[in-house]
Amino acid sequence: MAKEETKTEEPPEKLFADQLDGEEVLLLFRKHPIVMRKGLVFGMFGPLVGIIPTAIWPTLGFWINWYYSISIVTDRRFIQITQKGLFRKSFVDLGLNQIQSLNYEVSGLQATLLGYGTILVQTYMGDLVIHDVHHPAKLYKKLITILRDRGVEPIQMNPEQQEEALDLEEET
Repeated sequence: MAKEETKTEEPPEKLFADQLDGEEVLLLFRKHPIVMRKGLVFGMFGPLVGIIPTAIWPTLGFWINWYYSISIVTDRRFIQITQKGLFRKSFVDLGLNQIQSLNYEVSGLQATLLGYGTILVQTYMGDLVIHDVHHPAKLYKKLITILRDRGVEPIQMNPEQQEEALDLEEET
């Protein structure tokens, strides 16, 4: 007689630390690499001074902030993880059903030429503004599709309302 082998299914690999069991990651995105421009500019002054660590340290700090700052859309939540230095991280978690409005803005010549902008996610509790997002129009379409597939129908604000919301965010 042959023994029957029972295979137990292993749970799927978690893509981030706070991922819930059974939660499916639909979209991951980071800010545009342009956010590292200050570190690159400061890093270029290091060789002029003749000190290599002076060139590496600012660039490394901006790269760590960029690489470990990520936005995640799952089948249940919208999550923004923002790295601020080596020992500080902020975590924002919104249920998809809390999202009222989703908008984007590309403002200025540099943003238009390099293809980055701002995504504005409005909820009952407040606004989540994600600056310097790569290709905001494409990302907006992906986010709207995900929300509509989940039965969430966000409204779109007119440009005046969107500008007011962004101005309020900048004041705080």
